[in-house]
Amino acid sequence: MLPRPDVRERALRHVTATRYVTPLREGGSLPGLMEADDLGTYAVKFTGAGQGRPVLVNEIVAGELARALGLPVPEICTIEVDGALGRTEPDQEVQELLAHSSGLNLAVDFLPGALDLDPLAFDVGPGLAGQVLWFDALVGNVDRSWRNSNMLLWHREPYLIDHGATLTFAHSWDSAARFPRRPYDAGDHVLLGAHPDLAVADAALAPLVTRDLLDDVLARVPDEWLAGEPGFGSAGDVREAYAGAILGRVAERATWLPGVAETVTAGRPRPVRRESRPPSWLRNGGAGR
Repeated sequence: MLPRPDVRERALRHVTATRYVTPLREGGSLPGLMEADDLGTYAVKFTGAGQGRPVLVNEIVAGELARALGLPVPEICTIEVDGALGRTEPDQEVQELLAHSSGLNLAVDFLPGALDLDPLAFDVGPGLAGQVLWFDALVGNVDRSWRNSNMLLWHREPYLIDHGATLTFAHSWDSAARFPRRPYDAGDHVLLGAHPDLAVADAALAPLVTRDLLDDVLARVPDEWLAGEPGFGSAGDVREAYAGAILGRVAERATWLPGVAETVTAGRPRPVRRESRPPSWLRNGGAGR
């Protein structure tokens, strides 16, 4: 496991977009590759996309929680986008998306030349595999399968990306009470074949998920993305609900972790061979920094 950073000394950096480079045509949210005033290049997820702000909130909460637990995640920033940047784009859909996303958006550091991680070609190892699987089960990540690993290999190091499909109770808060005990189906998890050491991961990571840690992580979410959430009086109330659901899941892991362990013992039902190639957002012509 990577050394745990002191999250109290970290906050999301803020940058300003200077140029829209190209759309990253993955899924339905149409993220884009953008350059910023710090001379960096970022994969940007927009507030005006159809999936809504809860996806961006979950990207921060899950991504920064993973980082706080020592897992490798590209830097997450907030980025100011001027909707006028889309006026010269030939794609009408991109123009409209940027126009509807003026203001604060989410940016993830672009890793130029990164490949989709293939665990059959790169030995993740039981230690890291166990940590990633435990974390995915904790946050209910349904989007790290052999079909789409959402892991990149960059300079021979793995990175976890795309955590919008976690903490799904945020899309329907009525389900938050059921989240702590919800089973996690690990049958398609991309790292099953790496013999994840789930017991060691649980012993190491579970004690780290404390209220203080979650308060630090949740403080990085912009108030404006939480304010006005139906059923809540303030952004602080939403943060409280997130913390309660995640802490509840840690406390109830005796109800869902054994099922994950059984899946690990059973192993992958068949080998999966995936071609090691640049991810689609890189093949679309994105330029790195």
